[in-house]
Amino acid sequence: MNELIYPHADHPQPGVTVEVADGVRWLSMPMGGSLSHINLYLLEDKDGWWVVDTGLGVEETEQWWQQIFAKELNGRPVIGVICTHMHPDHIGQSKMITDQFRVPLYMTQAEYYQARAFSSSAGSHHSSWAGSEFYVRAGMDETYLAELQKMWQSRSSEGMSMPEMPTGYHRLKDGDVLTIGHHDWQIVVGSGHSPEHACLYCAALKVMISGDQILPIITSNVSVHPTEPNANPLMEWMESHNRFLRIPDDTFVLPAHNLPFFGIRERLRELISHHEDRMLAIEEHCVEPDTAKALLPVLFARELDPRQMMMALGEAIAHVHLLMYRNRIERTLHEDGKYRFRSIDPDLARRSHPGTHDAPSDGPILV
Repeated sequence: MNELIYPHADHPQPGVTVEVADGVRWLSMPMGGSLSHINLYLLEDKDGWWVVDTGLGVEETEQWWQQIFAKELNGRPVIGVICTHMHPDHIGQSKMITDQFRVPLYMTQAEYYQARAFSSSAGSHHSSWAGSEFYVRAGMDETYLAELQKMWQSRSSEGMSMPEMPTGYHRLKDGDVLTIGHHDWQIVVGSGHSPEHACLYCAALKVMISGDQILPIITSNVSVHPTEPNANPLMEWMESHNRFLRIPDDTFVLPAHNLPFFGIRERLRELISHHEDRMLAIEEHCVEPDTAKALLPVLFARELDPRQMMMALGEAIAHVHLLMYRNRIERTLHEDGKYRFRSIDPDLARRSHPGTHDAPSDGPILV
C-alpha cells in the first residue's frame, strides 16, 4: 500500500499565505475543538483574487481576513467568492467578504439554498416533534433533545451556528469550468457529507481543491438528520468516491482540513474500504435486532458528548440505511417507539470475519 505524500510539514500561520501552485495560495484560519484550523485558498486572476471558502463567522476570523486583504493580495481586490459547501466553517465570512468587495458568491444550488434555509429564523429540529421522534426512534431517551438544544445554544458563540448568507449567488454545476487567470478550473460535485459539494480541479496544474469531500487523515461526517430522516447519504458518498477515482493519481489535493497531499486514489480506496468494513461489522452485530444507539460502540471507541452523539447517531443511521438499500438489513418499528435493525442477508455467514475489523474510531471528528 502506498503512503500519502505531504509536501508541506505544517500549516501557514494565520494572516499569511503560502503559494502551493501557480496562482494558488493557501491560508489557514483557526477553529475551536479538535480540528484547530480550516484550510482556505486564494486563486489569482488578472484583476484580483478569488476566495475559496471563508472560515467561521467569528470576529477573530474577520480580523485575520482584514490582515490578508491588507498585506497578502499585492494591492488587488477580491473579485469573487467560491464556497465548496454550506457548513459554517466554509461560509461563515461569505457575506462579509462579498459585501466588502461587492462581488458575487458562487455555490451549487443545493448548498446555497440549504445554507439559506438553516440560517433563517425557521424552527429548528432540535426543538421540534420531528426531532424528538427521530432521536427516540434511534434509541435515545426523550431528554436527549433538551441536551442537544442546550449544546447548540452554547456553540453559537463559537461560530458553529449558521451565519447570515448573501442574498444572492451564482450557480455552480458539475462540469462547469471557471477560467481564473491562466487556468481552467472544472467543478466536480460530490455528495454525502453535504448535498452538492463542489470541488475545483485544474488539470493543467494537477491540483484539486477538495473541501471536505476528500480529507487525508480524518473521515468527513456522513449523517442522516431529522430534516430528512430517510435519506441515504452514505450511498451518495460511496458513489461520489467511485467517480473521484477517475482523477489522476499525481493530483495535488488541497483539502479543507489536515495537510495538502498526493495520493488521491489511495485515500479514496481507503475511505471506501473503511465504510464497507464498518457496514459488515454492523451486519454481524445485527444478527439480533438492535437500535442505532446500540451500534455506536461498533463504530466509535470513546464516550461521546451530546454533539458527538448527534453526529455519531447520524453516521450509524447512514450506514444502516445503505445496508437497507442493499437488502442486507431490515428495519422494524417496535412498540416502544424505537427502530431496530436486523441482518437478513443469507450470505452473511460466508462474508463475516468478526474480530478482524478496523478498530472503532476515536471520533467522530466534528467535520
